[in-house]
Formats: sequence, structure tokens, C-alpha cells
Amino acid sequence: MSGERLWYVMRALLPLLLLVSLSSGANQARGKYEPTWESLDARPLPRWYDEAKVGIFIHWGVYAVPSFGSEWFWINWQGSKTESYVQFMRDNYKPGFTYQDFASDFTAELFNATEWADLFERSGARYVVLTSKHHEGYTLWPSKHAFGWNALDVGPHRDIVGELAGAIRNRTGLTFGVYYSLFEWFNRLYTDDKLHAFMKREYVDGKVWPELQELINTYRPEVLWSDGDWEAPDGYWKAKEFFAWLYNDSPVRDTIVTNDRWGMGTLCLHGDFHTCSDRYNPGVVQKHKWENALTIDKQSWGHRANARLEDFLTSDELIGELVTTVSCGGNVLINVGPTKAGTIDPIFAERLVAMGRWLKVNGEAIYKSQPWTYQNDTLTGSTWYTMGKPQRTRSSGRDAHFTTVYAIVLEYPYKTNSVQLGAFSNQVTKIVQITMLGYATQLKWKPSADGIVVEFPVKNEIDRLKLHHAWTLKLTLSSRWP
Repeated sequence: MSGERLWYVMRALLPLLLLVSLSSGANQARGKYEPTWESLDARPLPRWYDEAKVGIFIHWGVYAVPSFGSEWFWINWQGSKTESYVQFMRDNYKPGFTYQDFASDFTAELFNATEWADLFERSGARYVVLTSKHHEGYTLWPSKHAFGWNALDVGPHRDIVGELAGAIRNRTGLTFGVYYSLFEWFNRLYTDDKLHAFMKREYVDGKVWPELQELINTYRPEVLWSDGDWEAPDGYWKAKEFFAWLYNDSPVRDTIVTNDRWGMGTLCLHGDFHTCSDRYNPGVVQKHKWENALTIDKQSWGHRANARLEDFLTSDELIGELVTTVSCGGNVLINVGPTKAGTIDPIFAERLVAMGRWLKVNGEAIYKSQPWTYQNDTLTGSTWYTMGKPQRTRSSGRDAHFTTVYAIVLEYPYKTNSVQLGAFSNQVTKIVQITMLGYATQLKWKPSADGIVVEFPVKNEIDRLKLHHAWTLKLTLSSRWP
């Protein structure tokens, strides 16, 4: 081939070679995470999750049919044979009734994904996590690997995961995610692997991996909340290999976040965010991003008909959990348990709507906030802090750096109508102004021997403005330099 001809061939092939090169580079970039905790833990947390702060958890499954005790009904009844559960079945169901018989009554005839999506948006939450499968093994989507034990084959005869994912994405700006239980109490593949000291992986290879990949590829959730991991090491679950696939090759590789429940030894150590325990709220800043998953019904994650009024968090308690969690750098994931018909009890809805009203006024102190130097005030223990993004302006030829600190007072100061803030004992000269979110006028304040004292507006004015539950003081601090 002559040199001239070779030149023309290379010129024609150049775009193709460039495309191959770019594709190769992209594949290398996507394949950067190795199946080691050192490599996987180095992945940056997707920004959306830290900024969101507030999520809704939904525990819904066959356990909503007996609606007694908790979502652990099956294992408590036929595993540990807890007397109250055994007696409940003896009193209400015929002999020989099985847990599988409950599934036909899991009808979900009143389930309306649009109504759920609208409620969650009104709550002020920024993401939703649905139990796609709990420890009972029943899947809320038509899993190819749960034949006869999924929401399309028995019960609602509907794709619950698909319907809710569609409603969330089409009607709201919320992010959709799923919970998935790794183990299943009575799955024979799992119990056989367990009998072999988890040296076999027939359950993982034949059920968990195919199901997880089906779930991720079909519905593209951006939260994967794993659970049911504690009986076996992460090596049995092939957790590191799954993370590598999730971060490198899955369709949500750039945006998905997952938690720390992937086998013995992973809790509070690995994953994009740590849960450490149910209802985890350490009260101090942690080194790693964390989440407080909690229930409005303090006794159960699933629906239970035997709940009493005093078992539910009040709106004050719920907002208090939100504030203390975010103050310490965490996210809050608030659980509701729908009925077997697919409705969310009014008491759950009322709490969520009250939180949404509060967030509509006070959201700037929550969303996208960061922990401040102090989390809890040194003098007034019911006051918690967050910090907004620092800002810089230029005035009179000088740069001014402003920091916004939010002091959220959880208990109203009825006796004095003022609050003492010890956290500002060394920053009195930096305070530019103090306001209350939802109240237009600047607040009066003065230095004290060990901090500052901030006067609240008169109580009837606060009530008129419907500023309930917690009151956010916005303090603007300034620093100047040449």
C-alpha cells in the first residue's frame, strides 16, 4: 500500500478509532472499583443523598394481613412460637392455617400509588424507600425468582414496586429506592446453606444475586437498603463483588447509595451510609455519613391493628428526631406501615403532613445543611444547630464572609419567652442579625455573661403565624479581612 493510500485509509478510520478510544476510556472509568472494601469505601457519596436529609420508609407485605405484633409475625408464630402469636392464631384462625394462606388476603384493593406519592411529597421528604421483599420472602414485584410468592402471582395481582416507582417519578421530585432482605426465614435454599455453615452459596447464586440484579435493572432505584444480613459473613453474600457490579456496571452506578448491612462485620463500617442499628441517633457528629431509620409506630415497622395511641410518635417527637439527626450530619428515614388494603392510616398521614408544614417554613435549616461547630447548645439543651453554605460578598472594597447558623429550639421557653445560647459566647461580635424563620421582623438579642439571650416574638403572634413544634433562629455571622 502506498503512503498516500495509507494516509487516506487512516483518515477514514480516525473517527472510528477515536470512538473506540473514548469508549475504552469510559469503560475504564466505570470499572474503577475493585471488589475490596478499601476500593469500594473510597467511592464518593452521591451529593443528592446528603442534601436530601429526609426520606420515607414503607414496610408493606403479607404481615399486614394478620396485622398483629410486628412484621416478624411469621417467625414469632412458627419459629420462636411466642405465646401471644400462637394464641392469636388459635383464637382467630382454623387449625392447619399456614402463613402462605394469608397471601390471598393481601388484596391491596385500595392501594393508589398516586395518593401515596402525593402524601410523601406533602411530608417534605426527598426520597422514598419501599420494602421490595422482607424476611418472609414475598416480593412486591413479579420476581422471576419468587414464583407463586410475589404480588403479581398471589394477593394484589399487581406490580407494586413498578406502580409506586412510576408515581413517584411522574408526579414528584422525590427519589425512589427499595429495601431488600438478603435472607428469608424459611427458604430451603438458605436454611440448607446455613446447615452447611455457609460454605455453600446455592441461595446467594440462585436467588439473591439474580433477584437483586433484576430489581436494579428493571426499576433503577437510587437507594438500595439491604437487611437480613447478620447470620452470615459478607463473603457468603458476595457483598464486595455485588458492590463492584453496582458501582461499575449497573444502570444507576453514578447515583445509587446503599447501606452497611451486607454481612457480619460490615455494620457501621462499610457502605455509602451507615445505619449501625435500628433507630440509630448517636447525638454527635459521625466520621461517616449515617442514617436514622425510625418508626412512627414505636413498636413495629409493619401495620398492626393492636397499636395504641400512645405507641405513636407525636409530631413534636418526630420533628425532634429529624432535627437532632440532621444536626449531627445524618439523614432521617421515617417509616409507615400500610394496611393490607393499601391505605395509610390517618395517624401516619397526620404526622407526615405536620412534618411537611414544618419543613415548608424551616426547610432551609435542614435541606443541604451541614453540621456546625456545635450540635447541641451548651446552656439550652433543647436547642440544636445546623449551618448553611458560607457566602462571600464584596462591600466597600473588602470581602465579607457570611456564615448562616440555624439554632432550632425544640422546647418553647414559656417562662421567659427568650432563649440563652451558650454556643455564641466567643462570637458575639460576629453576629450581624438574628431572625426567626416564618417571622419577618428581626429579633432582639443581647450578650450575656456566658453567651447571648434572644427574645422570642410574643406568643400570640407566633401562634397566629402557625409556627408550631420547633422554632428556628437564623443567625447571620460575619468575618472581614483586607
